[in-house]
Amino acid sequence: MTTLDSSSPEADLRQRLAGAYRQLARLGLNSGSAGNVSCRLGDGALITPTGASAETIDASSLVSIALDGTARGPGIPSSEWTMHTEIYRRCPQAQAIVHTHSDACVALACQRRGIPAFHYMIATFGGDDVRCAPYATFGTDELARAAAAALEDRSACLLANHGMIGWGADIDAAIATATRLETLARQYWMSLQVGPPVLLGSDEMRIVRERYRAYGSARLPTRLPDR
Repeated sequence: MTTLDSSSPEADLRQRLAGAYRQLARLGLNSGSAGNVSCRLGDGALITPTGASAETIDASSLVSIALDGTARGPGIPSSEWTMHTEIYRRCPQAQAIVHTHSDACVALACQRRGIPAFHYMIATFGGDDVRCAPYATFGTDELARAAAAALEDRSACLLANHGMIGWGADIDAAIATATRLETLARQYWMSLQVGPPVLLGSDEMRIVRERYRAYGSARLPTRLPDR
């Protein structure tokens, strides 16, 4: 077990990360020991331990690792540590990563189907689609490379016959990414029950991405237009 000064930045990060893992279970995005979360810590990362569940996770059980997988403390990291560290190495913007086996994401991933621009909010992940990484056995370097490649210029992707993975500027943002992707995956699946959805074009998606750059900072005009 790891003992830290409760006021240290690492102790706070451990508490937040353990809370995030429990939150994913409450949101229905993971169950049992499925899925894992991590955050950057200096030149390494903190990651949930192998076999952790929402009932057993606590701040002291999180594992500190270097980005080559070398343990920096007690505990055995999640079997998917290679996927997390590969993404951290390739994507400097990623400060926290969430991997889930959420239902709608798994359903599409088992069809090896990405999510096209059926809804404008697909743009929030960085492009005109959400890719599906090719299948590779869990916990392998092959899966790590496939996931990192599918995340190029994106903040989330599906993992064939597996689930999803996404990143954020902090753990709250990473959870928001996972939640939003599960919602859109479910909506896309629902739309497919009626027939192929009408997709937005690249020009329309470009306009959406431009609007998102100013999202939350737009001001009301000083004078509303006459009606």
